[in-house]
Amino acid sequence: MSGMSTQSPRQLRLIIETDDFDEAVHFYRDVLGMPEQPAFASGGDDRVAILHAGIATIEVASPVHARNIDEVEGAPPADGVVLRLALEVDDTATAVALTEDAGATTLAPPVTTPFRTLNARVQGPAGWQVTFFQELESLEERVQHEGFRTDTDREPQ
Repeated sequence: MSGMSTQSPRQLRLIIETDDFDEAVHFYRDVLGMPEQPAFASGGDDRVAILHAGIATIEVASPVHARNIDEVEGAPPADGVVLRLALEVDDTATAVALTEDAGATTLAPPVTTPFRTLNARVQGPAGWQVTFFQELESLEERVQHEGFRTDTDREPQ
């Protein structure tokens, strides 16, 4: 690995291109409560909204792991590569109710996972699925359970 080791990224910005800009902004800003910051656009059909979603992480998953998550959450498997947001919330059931009230379809109701979270999945705008997860234990508590390791520390199968 080279290049970025001395210059870590400072921000993750996920760009969601959509034909229904108003629907997407309403969902993420107004329904999910992501604060908006000023952003440059030239006007007319050139529109952009930069919304803060808290701390960003990147979860890299093999297809087998992604299907395992679908199974654990009780969500229908998707064909091909699926882009999905996973948002940590204080209360998964409340997050699902708010999105349902705004017209979102629930793909999987809240379920307690083996990875010590309460997860649910909804269909968001622009084809994106959104998983809400509520941590049920601290990271310090979770790493005491079998299966919680970094990929480097995991034994090859």
